[in-house]
Amino acid sequence: MKVGLFLSYLFHFLIQCFLQVYLPAIEGHVPQEMVQALRAFLEFCYIARRDILDTNSLRELEDALERYHTYRQIFQECGVRPEGFNLPRQHSLLHYFQLIRDFGAPNGLCSSITESKHIKAVKEPWRRSSRFNALSQMLLTNQRLDKLAAARVDFTQRGMLEGTHLDWALSRLSASPYHDHFIH
Repeated sequence: MKVGLFLSYLFHFLIQCFLQVYLPAIEGHVPQEMVQALRAFLEFCYIARRDILDTNSLRELEDALERYHTYRQIFQECGVRPEGFNLPRQHSLLHYFQLIRDFGAPNGLCSSITESKHIKAVKEPWRRSSRFNALSQMLLTNQRLDKLAAARVDFTQRGMLEGTHLDWALSRLSASPYHDHFIH
């Protein structure tokens, strides 16, 4: 099973667990609006990750988002987020409906993959740069890292990364006609 497919199944499983187990478990312990906000958010995530989204699904998606925005005010009222919500990923939810209409279902697209690539390709090389003419330094860093990765693949395929240097030296000695001379 491919990793992406496994993660998609895992995500659906976890949402079902939250909807069927955890939300009922916290009900009565936190304000009802918090439970409703979490339920609406999870429903939105569940619908958005479907492989096929039709007109009814899009209506459900919009409804879940509206309910989430209505009920999430309780987090501000109770002091959990006293300054309110200003989170970029939550803001992007407002655009899902139109983006799905324009480009189709995201098919379980996970932004953490592109985020991790961004960190490797941009943030880490930026930190290594002197900040002067940083772009050329970052590109050179990425080029060198790509070459190192390619060399590692090549060395692994050739068996050059197996064992230690000592293992190699001992194997060469045991094949030598002078093996007995060195051992004693």
